[in-house]
Amino acid sequence: MIAVPDPGTLGLDPDKLNTLVQAARYQCDLGHLNSCQIAVARQGRLGLFATLGSAVPGSPYAIYSVTKALVASAFWLLMAELEIDEKRPVVDFIPEFGANGKDAVTLEQLLTHTSGFPAAILGPPQWYNRSDRLACMSQWQLEWAPGSRCQYHPTSSYWVLAEVIERLSCQDYREFIASQITRPLQLEGFSLGVPPAEQREINAVRSVGSPASREELVACFGTASLAPENAEHGMLHLMNDPAVRALGVPGGGAIATAAHVALFYQALLHNPENIWEREILADATANIRAAQLDPFGGYPANRSLGLIIQGEDGMGGRRGMGSYHTSAASFGHHGAGGQVAWADPVSGISFCFLTDSLDSNAARVAQRGPSLSDLAGLCTLQATA
Repeated sequence: MIAVPDPGTLGLDPDKLNTLVQAARYQCDLGHLNSCQIAVARQGRLGLFATLGSAVPGSPYAIYSVTKALVASAFWLLMAELEIDEKRPVVDFIPEFGANGKDAVTLEQLLTHTSGFPAAILGPPQWYNRSDRLACMSQWQLEWAPGSRCQYHPTSSYWVLAEVIERLSCQDYREFIASQITRPLQLEGFSLGVPPAEQREINAVRSVGSPASREELVACFGTASLAPENAEHGMLHLMNDPAVRALGVPGGGAIATAAHVALFYQALLHNPENIWEREILADATANIRAAQLDPFGGYPANRSLGLIIQGEDGMGGRRGMGSYHTSAASFGHHGAGGQVAWADPVSGISFCFLTDSLDSNAARVAQRGPSLSDLAGLCTLQATA
């Protein structure tokens, strides 16, 4: 269990933290979630860590695409160490990837979801073997010209990124991440690839709720037509499989507690021991490189090198963060089930919300994380509006 200091010593308001906890607990009390976990950190330390609902306190969760920030941050290390230009084509490092016109895809495009193969699928049994993974990636077809659109790649581009990390580091991507990031930061509860013998406490993923009504969908999204199911949706319940948890899917397979994710985002704010090169970290956490309209949401995607930037257009909630009480400079990444993680450079707060529940009500999922994020954004003693 992680020790939590007096929140007042971190400039956090205990009453507002309690309001945040009660709001998350209410989701469990209503039966909308089986369990959830929230954490708030500031000044490099944890100010709140709560597990609500039926889960064991402090137990870890499957975090899905919240994983992407961790994997991207490993690539930032190699960019600095090897002086890698992110504009270089992937084929410079993985020649066999370039088949079917993919020779134009760049490293930057992998991280900004502009590569052009969002629906490419790599799943079991091929994903367990590196040579089989490479064979699949070489066969993928482009759906549009790289760089011409920004559309979320649930898992495909990060499989390629993991292979790039292995070739640049001469090390298994999971071990590289552990040795260079999570162990130095003492984030033992943030793991990509968990051996079966160490999985006992992981909360099982489960489905809850009923689909939203047409009226709920229109009220939330402005339309009753949602994005079709994609590769990520097809793999969600696979995270209950011990072999999949051990594999460590680079785009969505990490296991973590909310506390360790919130502390990881504190590291992105404060860069302890100068883990990342300063200029690269500043770029990754602030520079919007892909602002094309999200094809499903109709708002600018605001993608950096592996993160999402909240932005000044009031659409931060649609991007998984807050809309009212987190700053435009906030950066983070969401995950399946409405999970969210972000840091706000203005308030100094980082926040993470995790759950074991895949709520079938898409409107509730879309609203839950942003509403909790806004409550978290209020938790400084002098909250930033």
